[in-house]
Amino acid sequence: MKKWEKLAPSQIIKKTIDALKQNGIDAFVVDTGQKVRKEILTRIPEGAEVMTMTSATLDAIGVPDEINESGKYNSIRKKLMSMDRATQGHRINKLGAAPEYTIGSVHAVTEDGIVLIASNTGSQLSAYVHSSAHVIWVVGTQKIVKNLDEGIKRIYNHTLLLENKRVQKAYGMPESFVSKLLIINREVSPNRLTLIFVKEKLGF
Repeated sequence: MKKWEKLAPSQIIKKTIDALKQNGIDAFVVDTGQKVRKEILTRIPEGAEVMTMTSATLDAIGVPDEINESGKYNSIRKKLMSMDRATQGHRINKLGAAPEYTIGSVHAVTEDGIVLIASNTGSQLSAYVHSSAHVIWVVGTQKIVKNLDEGIKRIYNHTLLLENKRVQKAYGMPESFVSKLLIINREVSPNRLTLIFVKEKLGF
């Protein structure tokens, strides 16, 4: 467990950022969660359509409350919470799949610039893959791994165990699953994906 919680050293962060940029993903690093919170809010214009994906990382820095409760943004999540899944399920899926701005996190980033996201439902993946015009990921540097194999091991041997505890507490579910695993090797649309590393152990 501790292996996957160690913050990456500066030289590895730089190597990873350089690789991400080569793969079409804008990337940089900040020192603290509060700094990344300010960075996110300067990048999203007031009134913009924004979806905050479920993320322990975002919760740790208070971004969901600012986006969804301040009244400054067109919060897709707040809109979805007011809808009825039984009668408006397809509409809910469409709204969540293609917001103008999407904010979330990822579960591993390799030193050669590959991004991995695991999901049980897959609800965040459409926006990440293509549909959202702007995606911002906030990532603690403990999620940097050597290669793809290490990234997958991190997801199954660390992230999933902690996600099981989260869903048990939040939803009363017995466990979660890696039902879907997204691997992003590169991005073809310039300036669409932005990954902000934080030198703090945020999320899992």
